[in-house]
Amino acid sequence: MLVLGLSGSLRRDSHNRKLLRAAAAELPPGARLAVWERLGTIPPYDQDLDVAPAPPEVRQLRDALASADAILISTPEYNHSMPGVLKNALDWASRPFPQNALREKPVAVIGASTGLFGAVWAQAETRKVLTAIGARVVDHELPVGTADEAFDAEGGLVDPDLRAELASLVGDLVRETQAPIETPEPQVAEIT
Repeated sequence: MLVLGLSGSLRRDSHNRKLLRAAAAELPPGARLAVWERLGTIPPYDQDLDVAPAPPEVRQLRDALASADAILISTPEYNHSMPGVLKNALDWASRPFPQNALREKPVAVIGASTGLFGAVWAQAETRKVLTAIGARVVDHELPVGTADEAFDAEGGLVDPDLRAELASLVGDLVRETQAPIETPEPQVAEIT
């Protein structure tokens, strides 16, 4: 089972990349995490460019999302929201709607920041966008605050409670891949 990781930070040694690596270590047996490293190569969304064939970087992102069983996004918080590069990638991924690569795909969002709150607003904003796209968003968050002190030399989370919570979250994400997709019953008015 493949979980595709996306970091909302482009910085090489970002706390959110570390958090993805820590998540990889907590995945249940049989699951593996591959981090997609090319978020910064995606052009700004432009509907004039969103024609077949899409730009190569966009096709690569859409293909990576489509081939994954689940998605794990780790995002910092920029100005009380998600980074623009992450929002841009999600805008591209949301097309064509409703048959996009994230439609009904299990997705979980985690986040780390150097502040005390651990990117909670960025996580909430990202989950909101993913819900609008049609992803199956796991209702479980993991805020990692004071991230500059949260990781040990090997990249693992220092706090055992955070490690346990991360293991629980990625376990929920993996289980969501096996959950049946609920399709709402059509709303039909009876005529009498």
